[in-house]
Amino acid sequence: MKFFIDTANLNDIREAQDLGVLDGVTTNPSLMAKEGISGKDNVLRHYKAICDIVDGDVSAEVIATDFEGMVREGEELADLDDKIVVKIPMIKEGIKALKYFSERGIKTNCTLVFSAGQALLAAKAGATYVSPFVGRLDDISFDGIELIEQIRLIYDNYDFDTQILAASVRHSMHIIKCAEAGSDVMTGPLSAILALLKHPLTDSGLATFLADHAKSANK
Repeated sequence: MKFFIDTANLNDIREAQDLGVLDGVTTNPSLMAKEGISGKDNVLRHYKAICDIVDGDVSAEVIATDFEGMVREGEELADLDDKIVVKIPMIKEGIKALKYFSERGIKTNCTLVFSAGQALLAAKAGATYVSPFVGRLDDISFDGIELIEQIRLIYDNYDFDTQILAASVRHSMHIIKCAEAGSDVMTGPLSAILALLKHPLTDSGLATFLADHAKSANK
């Protein structure tokens, strides 16, 4: 399972990269705004800065919702770096754009996916990644993990190459459940990744080992 971090914060990206388990980054306009990044040139420079830190794919989202606009923005983003994955919304024009980029060898991430039918369309159009939003489904009392399971079954039935990228992951249990369901990738905040480290028995066990070592060292 690949670990992506969902942020535009360069410090968080560096920390995740230094941890040695980071496979890529996902971002969106909301995350850019959260970091105070605005204006086309600044956004493009920030994407490039992210690419300079990580070794894997970096999803960069288009703003346009028309086919021509998505193509224009997507090609500009793809020209920034070979690591860029053009992030396309799950709308009718977006499906057309996914097909366009797929035929030209440009990697894509179909975002805002909330149903198995949407995921099927994205795969048919040749998306590199499809991003079902696990946490947002949970927020409205739908089972986000069940959607991952449905998509996994469909993709396996027809040998689709599209990777399932579980998005809107909120905590460590989401990560575990997505892994159990067969998600190829998960993307979430640094806090969710670091939470996988934590267990009270690990903490108490280490404290005991260190205390015993201190006693033997003082003899």
